[in-house]
Amino acid sequence: MSSKPYDLTTHNPDMPLSPRGFPQATLTLCPWQKLALIGAVILLILWGIWDLYHELFVINVILTVFYLATTFYRILTIDLALRKPREIQVSLSDIRKPPNGGLWPKYMVILPMYHEGEVLPGLIEGLKKLDYPKDRLEIRLLIEEDDEETMAVAKSLRLQPPFVITPIPKSEPRTKPKACNVAIEDGDADYLVIYDAEDQPEPDQLKKAAHAFAVCPDNVACIQAKLAYYNWNWNLLTSCFTVEYATWFGLCLPGLDCLQAPIPLGGTSNHFKMKVLREVGGWDEFNVTEDCDLGLRLFAAGWRTRILDSKTYEQACGKLPAWIKQRSRWVKGYIQTYLVHTRDFIGLHRRLGLWNSIQFHLLIGGTFLSQLINPFYWLMTMMWLFFRPVGLDTFFPAPVFVMGAFCLFAGNFFFVFTSTIACIRQGLGHLSKTCLFLPIYWLMMSLGAWKGFLQLFTKPHHWEKTKHFAHH
Repeated sequence: MSSKPYDLTTHNPDMPLSPRGFPQATLTLCPWQKLALIGAVILLILWGIWDLYHELFVINVILTVFYLATTFYRILTIDLALRKPREIQVSLSDIRKPPNGGLWPKYMVILPMYHEGEVLPGLIEGLKKLDYPKDRLEIRLLIEEDDEETMAVAKSLRLQPPFVITPIPKSEPRTKPKACNVAIEDGDADYLVIYDAEDQPEPDQLKKAAHAFAVCPDNVACIQAKLAYYNWNWNLLTSCFTVEYATWFGLCLPGLDCLQAPIPLGGTSNHFKMKVLREVGGWDEFNVTEDCDLGLRLFAAGWRTRILDSKTYEQACGKLPAWIKQRSRWVKGYIQTYLVHTRDFIGLHRRLGLWNSIQFHLLIGGTFLSQLINPFYWLMTMMWLFFRPVGLDTFFPAPVFVMGAFCLFAGNFFFVFTSTIACIRQGLGHLSKTCLFLPIYWLMMSLGAWKGFLQLFTKPHHWEKTKHFAHH
């Protein structure tokens, strides 16, 4: 079914909106969600007092079924990506001239940064390699007014057009999406792309994106390029992170594209139609994964996202504490996004339609819930299989055990195997052996997920900044 835009005339005044009239994450829970949570906690306590065994049994069955459903959904997306690739391919011959004749469309590149003086010179050198007419290009460096370090480095470089320094006023919230919204308040660009401070996009990416928009239907408002890591060889953590990105951008997102499903955007290399981006209100300044939220809002408003076969190389976190901080922010943002979009639960279903609504719950809800319960279910399944502790078997009758065992053994084998395929397809066959360590990596993801979940109650809008280092 096709999606329908938000009906703002019937919006609940208790659910906060952005200045442009779209739901945002200023509140973690809206009033009815708070009441529902309190009611659920009271119900669980009373049920536990009355019959703890059946309560735990029912919860176990519900979570196992949902876990199995998210596993099958991820398998479906990967299978489709392997059998029916839909990434937009643009040949070198095509980019030699503008799409549809005439001039190249006007492009704006925005680069939000904070305390990035160390990597800024390398970033500028990389962006100078962009193969796009300079008179049709504007590159805005979004630097916070009180970030004296980055501002001093930027001024010392004596930048010339198309580079422009755009100071971001010191105001709350101090987030990347706030800076991005400031950047799009003016300008007459046709398209916009966002890059991070350490990004190294392929030189012809803008031209490929311009051609991709030209061949796509009018309802395509965003083109997502693929992300990869250039520092895969720093250590085992960066190798696993590189494998994860190869799988996510090489198989999972193309699979979602095949399903024409809601696509949670990556944090960078999103190419937008500027007019549409402004119409949907830009980014949610209070959501710490504003990219995921924006992808869903575009879909809910009737717009579509496609995947472009062009890469942007980034720097993977090479230290575990920094990696967990980044991962916790991502999970916290996914939960924020899920809560924001389910405030109007019935309206969400009506806008998306039945199948797309199911996909939303499996993709966004399933992503963070699976990471939260992963270690517990892996542990219980292994204990039941090898040790059979007294009483645990009563929670795992045959059907429940089969579902749990499938997710643990068949599911994990499938994901490790397809991650190997993703590496080979992306020219990273040398990382195939790294895939053997992915189950350990997934457990570490659960550590980050729990940190993000708990932080949601204490610092919901706190931005865990990722430290970048100069690449030599």
